[in-house]
Amino acid sequence: MLAVWVDQLLGFASGALAAIRRDEHYPYLVSWAREAGPDRVGDNAALAQALAPELWSQTPLERLDFACESLARPGRNELCWCDSGRKMKRCCGAVEFPGPVPPHLMWMLSLREWKGATLKAALASGQAPAQALLEAGLIAAESGQRGRAQQILESLFENADWERLPEQAEPAFEILLDLFQERGFYRKREALLDEVMERGPLFLRGAALEQLCLTHLDNDDLDSARSAFVRAQQALPDSPTLAYIEAMLLLHEGNEEEAIERSRFWLRRLTRQGDLDSEQLEFLADLADDPGATLAEQLLSAEEDLGDSLVGLQTLLAELPPPPPLHAEWQDGQLVYRSSEREDSLYEAFMEGFQVEIDPDSPMGFLGDPWANAAQWLPSLCANPEQLDSPAVLQCVSLALTGRFGRLPWMAPSLFEPLAERLERWLLQVRQSGDGNFAWDEGNNAQLLRAGLSLVLGMERGARQQSRELAELLLSLDENDSLGLRELVLDQLLREGRDDEALEISCKALDAEDNDKEEDEPLLGMYMGQVLALYRLGKLEEAAQALERAQRHNGHAATLLLSENPRPSPGMTRPTANPGSIAEAWQYRTMMRDQWRSTPGALQWLDQQAKA
Repeated sequence: MLAVWVDQLLGFASGALAAIRRDEHYPYLVSWAREAGPDRVGDNAALAQALAPELWSQTPLERLDFACESLARPGRNELCWCDSGRKMKRCCGAVEFPGPVPPHLMWMLSLREWKGATLKAALASGQAPAQALLEAGLIAAESGQRGRAQQILESLFENADWERLPEQAEPAFEILLDLFQERGFYRKREALLDEVMERGPLFLRGAALEQLCLTHLDNDDLDSARSAFVRAQQALPDSPTLAYIEAMLLLHEGNEEEAIERSRFWLRRLTRQGDLDSEQLEFLADLADDPGATLAEQLLSAEEDLGDSLVGLQTLLAELPPPPPLHAEWQDGQLVYRSSEREDSLYEAFMEGFQVEIDPDSPMGFLGDPWANAAQWLPSLCANPEQLDSPAVLQCVSLALTGRFGRLPWMAPSLFEPLAERLERWLLQVRQSGDGNFAWDEGNNAQLLRAGLSLVLGMERGARQQSRELAELLLSLDENDSLGLRELVLDQLLREGRDDEALEISCKALDAEDNDKEEDEPLLGMYMGQVLALYRLGKLEEAAQALERAQRHNGHAATLLLSENPRPSPGMTRPTANPGSIAEAWQYRTMMRDQWRSTPGALQWLDQQAKA
């Protein structure tokens, strides 16, 4: 019965609003309610007449600069406000509504209707009820009207009475942050987060911290993500979202066993509280059983158009037989791979759906978006798995997957490891062909090297050992390190606590740099990695000397490492960083500060050395 009332009320209110916009005076609405209103409420003329003054009193009027012209409710023995001439108790006062009439309904419908300058003026008036802004914004977001949704939800949080926000403000807040991110309003996003963190209610501060944590994870800034998570835990200790975020954080940090233990802790804790529904409990139980697989399944289920095809790709890769051998030869001191006719034919068939060429000037780029055509090439690849017998196809698939899923450690086992195993077979075969260098610009070598780089990066978070082993195999073939893998291997060795090996690789790289006298590539990771390795090995005097060398290379590095919560400027977050620049120091801090922080005494020692 209530559902019928809601439908009738919305239909009547929409008609009433259209009548009011034609003539913003009360008598016109009353006439409309008597003539056209009964049809919208089950032919109930009394109900239609009684609704008219209720809705009029809450309707914003453009002629009054969006104020409402509220009617004074008559007493029982006074004349009814519908102008019937009868007493209130014998007219509208005798009508009992089948359900409630929300006091913000006409504002909400008006916000859905207004456009352009009128909507802007209505929002600027500051008279829209928070609940109306909330509902209109959510409806716009759900219907794909991103610009309108952002405009309305921004108004909800501008100069908000934080303590009186509606209960559903948290999802609206998260939607607005997502809209800012999707539409490139990064400064607005940051400003809203700052304002909520400073003045917002506790439940919104917790949501802001959760969003900050996820943002830092997306940017590979594990140290800032951990800090945000701890603050979120203090603000909202019983939030179920924290279980999900902590599992992601621990997997990013490479702590799979701890991720399982903490997921089980959250399951026990939140189950005892008894506030979760069956779906939430099922998700937590799955998370406690296998965090990585659960997060991967959740991600794929959220891919509305590609979910089935991506699951099909996972199945294909799990069952893929070993690849046939490729043709590699030793030629003039070089190892060279040249594609066969069959491999070229498989690549041509794959490109009919893929349609996007590799950028020859970029080690990881395309001349377009491969995911724009994914609905064609993913199912075709699953139906024709032999296409992965071509290194050129494996290159395209690896690059596409790394670009979309490479920062998500839980995607490594099902997507990247099978492809890496396939590539390793080919690379080992190349190495068995002779002792020459496997140069980027020889034959089709770049196909294998580019695929290798993408898979090393794709597995860096979720399969560190496999990532490092593949990187080391590539380095053994490409002695010029055209992919810049030494720094990545060094970071992984430090994360695994293999400090002697980390020191060895940094010494070789820096000695080679000194001998070549070239300063074209940023080597801050090598310099600071050597410092950290020496410190961990207790060679403090040598570590101090290495730090002086690193400071000569980049004077910003120590300052940023020692800063607890630095705010990045636009120049610090550029994708490319010149040697010695603050952007290079920021990138190093983002990637490796967690290792300095987790090394006992390292930051204190660094602080002392910086002040000396």
